[in-house]
Formats: sequence, structure tokens, C-alpha cells
Amino acid sequence: MSLRRFLISFPIFFIVYLIQEAFVTQMRLPLGGFSLILIFTLIWATLSTPEIGALTGFGAGLMMDLSQTSPGPMGHWTLIMILAGYTVAFLGYGDDNIRANPINIVFITTIGVVASQFIFLILGLLLGQQVGSIRNVLFTLAGSAFWTAIISPLILKVVSFTHSNIFGTRSLL
Repeated sequence: MSLRRFLISFPIFFIVYLIQEAFVTQMRLPLGGFSLILIFTLIWATLSTPEIGALTGFGAGLMMDLSQTSPGPMGHWTLIMILAGYTVAFLGYGDDNIRANPINIVFITTIGVVASQFIFLILGLLLGQQVGSIRNVLFTLAGSAFWTAIISPLILKVVSFTHSNIFGTRSLL
């Protein structure tokens, strides 16, 4: 990834982060809500190569660690987002059947969000954080999957258009 592309994509992620912090965290949605930066990052990673997916995950993870609503220690989300970004990009890389079908991208993003939050929970337990009851955790994970499946198709076209303009690729969606 060239420096020019990185410098162009950083303000886009920063704007999404500001929207997340200013508006999305203020919404009181049933079933726990969603994380716009997490959804945006995983869709971006699905459309990218594994290296760009990991780099995108690193940047988004740093922003998520700086969030006031992040309960974990510094670097917790960064580690998880590097792994999630690389894994999601690896699953979609080289297979145009996955990248060309919006339903597959939404499915991979939804699974990636729930898996990222579950891994965040497990690593948090290992680091000594208190989690809450199993019922509350399952309720939150199910709500996150629900809202991700609703929000992902709404922003998929914008993310795909932005990604294709920055990286100079033809959008398949």
C-alpha cells in the first residue's frame, strides 16, 4: 500500500471514528447497538488484500482503543482488529465470488463483528476484566449480530465506492 493511499484513507477512517463517537454512541438502541467503525473496517478489509486488511485493522484498532467507551486496556482492540482485518481480508482475497456478492460481504462482516467481540471478551477475561452474566453477554452478541446485519448493507455501497476510488480498482458491487 503506497503512502499516498494510506494518507487518503486515514481521514476517511477518522471521519467514521468521529461519527461513531459523536452520534452512534449516543443512540440508545435495543439489543445493545452496533459499532460503526468495526463494521466499516471489516467491510473495507473484505474488499482489500490481507496486508491492507491488517494495516486497516491496526489503524482502526488504535482509534477504538482511544475511544472513551472502550473498557479494555490500550492495545486490546488493536490486537483484535489486526487479527480480524487480516482474517476477513484473507477469506475474501482471490475469490471474486465472495467480493462480487454483497450478501457474502454482509455475512462475513457480521460473523467478523461477532467473532471480534467474542475474542475481545475472552482476552478481557484473561486480562482480569469483569464481564457480567453469560445471559447478558449472549444478549449483547446477538444484538450486535442483528444490528450489523441491518447496518452493513446500508453502508456497503459507500464503502465499496470509496475503496475502489482510493485503490483504483473497479468496484464489483
